[in-house]
Amino acid sequence: MKDIIKKIQSIVNDNRVYENELLKEHTYFKIGGPAKILVKVKSIDEIKKVIQICKDEDVKYYVIGNGTNILVPDEGLDAVIIKIAETFNDYRIHGNKVYVQAGMLLSTLSKKIAKASLTGFEFASGIPGTVGGAIYMNAGAYGGEMKDIVEYAKVLDSDGKVQKILNKDLELGYRKSIVSKKNYVVLSVCFVLKEGNIDQIKKEVQVLDEKRISKQPLDLPSAGSTFKRPEGYYAGKLIDDAGLRGFRFRDAQVSDKHCGFVVNRGNATCKDVLQLIDMVKKVVFDQFNVTLEREVRILGRD
Repeated sequence: MKDIIKKIQSIVNDNRVYENELLKEHTYFKIGGPAKILVKVKSIDEIKKVIQICKDEDVKYYVIGNGTNILVPDEGLDAVIIKIAETFNDYRIHGNKVYVQAGMLLSTLSKKIAKASLTGFEFASGIPGTVGGAIYMNAGAYGGEMKDIVEYAKVLDSDGKVQKILNKDLELGYRKSIVSKKNYVVLSVCFVLKEGNIDQIKKEVQVLDEKRISKQPLDLPSAGSTFKRPEGYYAGKLIDDAGLRGFRFRDAQVSDKHCGFVVNRGNATCKDVLQLIDMVKKVVFDQFNVTLEREVRILGRD
């Protein structure tokens, strides 16, 4: 890995390249062992070159945003982690269109959009991930989702080429997209919104924020909704009806505030969380004959 570090450092400033970096410091779950190398990138050129180094050296790599929907193995990853949150977040607003790099946080972008008196993005204001992650899984909340407001996304394909993919070709469905299907890297997105009233926009965001605070366990580390919504059901209600509200395995727990969330009560490991997920799936299936599908991604395994 030393040679790879030197090659990456020749492209990216030394202060943005980390060796044996604990990934629990880069995920919302606060779980995960070290990555051999973690690099924070600032440009498309850096992303392309770091990925090319990994391919040339036959080293695994993963691109992450804010780490909100991932779980990292306790033993860590023998890989290069390319982090786009924090540093890859330029944007511009032109009329009713917003052009933004994939590393910007949705919460940050929401504030900038509100200041421009543009409406349509309110639903995403409280989603903790980045723009790239939101496109990857067609993030949504409170009746809105990315497919409603995206005009196109620019991605890096498996051949290292930049592609512009229009909304109709992004295959945005429930927690999926062509990006996740083909493992593309989202580089930037163009959103199309509508003119609105800044006071009304802020009021709507406040209402949605209050709903989240009252219903979701935001005070504890988690990865958001642990399970996808089964057709015809709600995962949280099934888990609650199965008597699993507050059910705990070591420091991994089904939230007693929202049963659709598994939370870290302090020192939960990846193994603990996966054990708890398996227990929940079994109980729900045994009682209701419904198979819960995990929404949280296990980095390096999924």
